[in-house]
Amino acid sequence: MADESGTCICPLEGVIDTISKKWALLIIHVLGNRPRLRFSELSKELPGISPKTLTDTLGVLRKEGFVGREAFAEIPPRVEYYLTDDGRELWDAILPLLQWTMKRENFSGECQGRCRKVPGHHR
Repeated sequence: MADESGTCICPLEGVIDTISKKWALLIIHVLGNRPRLRFSELSKELPGISPKTLTDTLGVLRKEGFVGREAFAEIPPRVEYYLTDDGRELWDAILPLLQWTMKRENFSGECQGRCRKVPGHHR
């Protein structure tokens, strides 16, 4: 299926299903700002997300190839999550959307506390 410009939008269907989930873009964004994060660190960066939702969303993002997971054979066990190359490209693609939302007239300009921790935060 093509839009009026003749661009086929079929590939968008699978990606939209994945990134339209409530926490998906936020997880991508947090992982984009840090090279690797453990589950507990990721959870702290996303106040309000339940462990089940984080686990489920990470699973979907992994299945789609946006997030990688590395388990280390240590005691206690250590698992780290990171963006894959496709995940980095997605993160690069959503940055203009995030910047656009901050320019909108109805944006109050008040960021939540977790946002201020992000390197390069300007609000």
